[in-house]
Amino acid sequence: MVQYTLAQSPEVILTVPGKDSAKARDKAMDQLIELMESGELPTDLSEGFSPQQFIEVKEPAPMNHDDEDVITQAVQVLSNLANLKLKVQASRADAMKIREQMDLLFTDDEVSEEEITNLKEGFKVLKSFAQANLRYREARSQAEQARTVLDQALKSESDSK
Repeated sequence: MVQYTLAQSPEVILTVPGKDSAKARDKAMDQLIELMESGELPTDLSEGFSPQQFIEVKEPAPMNHDDEDVITQAVQVLSNLANLKLKVQASRADAMKIREQMDLLFTDDEVSEEEITNLKEGFKVLKSFAQANLRYREARSQAEQARTVLDQALKSESDSK
């Protein structure tokens, strides 16, 4: 099935079987003449009209479920990146303080038991930050692909011309 409309009356849709062809346009022209003769055509075509002036109405291609799944997955990847970024930012300052204190272990200076205890507790923060930072960097590379997927999905038809 193919559908045609007129520039002068886009609300008028003429449907004929088959694909867009000269024969299909001739059939649409027959329908147009019937509409004109019955007085149902809201447009005056006194200046003439030819089958080549029909505008083919194309239905937008339906989005398949695979495309929807890819978009959903892309949004999840970006959401994960956002969460990891917040976690990394929140723990960075504390982790860097611990990292500086860690240097005490590599000197010959005296270190108190309290400093060692604080350092050991700080290693948990350091470990948590380091793991989150690695996951963030990995998620960031995956998010680049997700961003591309979403950019393509968001691109309008006029952008691609």
